[in-house]
Amino acid sequence: MKRLITVLTLLLLIASPIFTPVASANDFTSHQMQQELTFWVDKGVIQKDAKGNVYPNRAVTRGEFASYLARSLALPASTRYTFKDLKANHSRTIEIQNAAGAGILAGYPDGTFKANQQITRQQMAGMIFKAFRFLDIPVNSKTVQFKDSKKISTNFIPAVSAASSLNIIRGDQGYFKPTSNATIAHASAFLFRMFAVADGKGNTRPPTNVGGTDNPKVHKVSSISNSQLNVTDESYITFEDALAAYNASSIIQTISLNNKIIKMKSGQAFASENPKQYTSLYSDPALKNEVTYVQKGYELDYIGSSPERVVVDVGGYTYYAKHAEIDLVPSLLSKGASQYKVTSDGLLIHQPYYRTYDAKTKQYKGSYAEYTVGPASPAMKKGQTYTSNDGVHFKELNGSATITYYPYFQFQSVRQPSTYTGQELDRFISNALQARQKTGIARYKNATSKSKLIGLGTYVKQMEKQHNVNAMFILATAIHESDYGMSGNAQQKNNIFGIRVFDSSPDKGEVYGNPTRSVDAFITRYINLNYANPLGAYANGAAPGNKAVGFNMKYASDPFWGSKIAGHMWRIDQFLGNKDANQAQLAVISYTGNTAVNIRTSPEAVNRNNILFSYKPKHPGNLAAFGYPLIVTDRTTGADGFVWYKVRMDINPGTTQINEPYGWIRSDLVTLVN
Repeated sequence: MKRLITVLTLLLLIASPIFTPVASANDFTSHQMQQELTFWVDKGVIQKDAKGNVYPNRAVTRGEFASYLARSLALPASTRYTFKDLKANHSRTIEIQNAAGAGILAGYPDGTFKANQQITRQQMAGMIFKAFRFLDIPVNSKTVQFKDSKKISTNFIPAVSAASSLNIIRGDQGYFKPTSNATIAHASAFLFRMFAVADGKGNTRPPTNVGGTDNPKVHKVSSISNSQLNVTDESYITFEDALAAYNASSIIQTISLNNKIIKMKSGQAFASENPKQYTSLYSDPALKNEVTYVQKGYELDYIGSSPERVVVDVGGYTYYAKHAEIDLVPSLLSKGASQYKVTSDGLLIHQPYYRTYDAKTKQYKGSYAEYTVGPASPAMKKGQTYTSNDGVHFKELNGSATITYYPYFQFQSVRQPSTYTGQELDRFISNALQARQKTGIARYKNATSKSKLIGLGTYVKQMEKQHNVNAMFILATAIHESDYGMSGNAQQKNNIFGIRVFDSSPDKGEVYGNPTRSVDAFITRYINLNYANPLGAYANGAAPGNKAVGFNMKYASDPFWGSKIAGHMWRIDQFLGNKDANQAQLAVISYTGNTAVNIRTSPEAVNRNNILFSYKPKHPGNLAAFGYPLIVTDRTTGADGFVWYKVRMDINPGTTQINEPYGWIRSDLVTLVN
């Protein structure tokens, strides 16, 4: 820990006035790594020549990189090691000797250092690895495999593994190229990533306004006591300055920028009020690839943050978000948190906590909602409270037990047909409307005659047969999206699925001549075009799912949409006789590779002629829990000796020329979940 604080203190020193800011050199103004080069040039680590150039595309030498490390780490003077091919008392020689004294580098057996020799990528990894040791920072030395791993010198394997696993020195299309030379530009990027790992920021790019003099002193640090945020008097020019104070004190709990908390030691992250009315979650720190999104007010698991982004976790997936779209609430200021409770009759009740923003008072108010997910897992204790950020992994509140449980209808493929007839579904609709009308709630007045769901059971059953989409799922989604056919969009536009109704414009939406046309649009333009169809643009699994898998990833901003749809399906099933629940074996594809997973016409993989279709690559998450959902109907041992599962096909009907909607997948790619 002492060494880590040294790094942070050092960053303060190299940002101080002893280094005079200089203008960007003209030979790297438009370079791909301009920002990294500018950062280190302005700090005096990479030095320009008399013409103001740094020659970013020139191969960096062993002596130059040693100097970069010595300057950036402010290494203490040392004459412990000398090299016979270096000129005594020369500035470069002194820096190399300081790095050698710190144990960061070594010379050759003949006593030379060969400062002018171009440094190889594996040699650079070796110096970075030893720099981490000098800083007393533990690194992961787990072997990372490259296509050319055999070409890496045995002495450098731990260093290359550490540098690549920390994303400091990256491979190129699977190759590490250990003996290739790096450029000065590459060295600037490697050095910046090394410091990003060292101070725990997680940055992969330097600040966009490095070296400027117009940054206002708006960073503040705060402690918390008596449910109050106590802002200190000190202001800090940069995030790094504030971070040094933050890390140096156990009392300090937050860093804020312009009165907005951007880092905290523990707490909750909430999707914030913003013009979009939802928060985008990205798979990459650069915030380019949006994977999913969450409606404003809902809670996310906070992992950490840097000046550029917030890191959250959902179901074992790491996502990144913009600070402007996230509100951070420290644990000591928390007003509530989402939870699950098991009732005395064994039902699982979800009580999501969310925050609403009052524009007049400019204050947030927290509150709880409640809905029934369905039956709890037999392993759950009646009367017990649990927490979960994905609705599958449940941890006892104030306990140690963790239970994995997939609510059946939430993860059942919609390709599994319902056993209920259209008449039975209509009977449920009629009963549900009577019950709501009897409540006396104004919006359900005359529901038994006005609802747009009346008589819809027969039609959704017809659509199930024609399009291979579960009729109970269609009806449950209509119930949820249209408030049992009584919402404004349903009544005025026959739009019972909220089609083209967005968080930012809830009063909008498509208009249909009658509710059945809305059903047609929902199935043909959404479910079978892009969602259930594994070839679709938003294909993440043919089940309601959650924010890690299934329709919920892209169809709805409500992170519990899939769970709520499943709850409606469970209620329909309960009313009609409990005939559909747990009738199929559920499974998920647990393959963690980066290639497609094939579904085949027969239990063999000897040729490519039996491939029905392929699931695009999808990592199942750190918990291997959220690969594509499947329904297993049979199993056999193939001629190759592997056990194969027969599964329902998610592909659209009519896409293939086989007689039954089934295919085969090798069992070692699959995990059974119920």
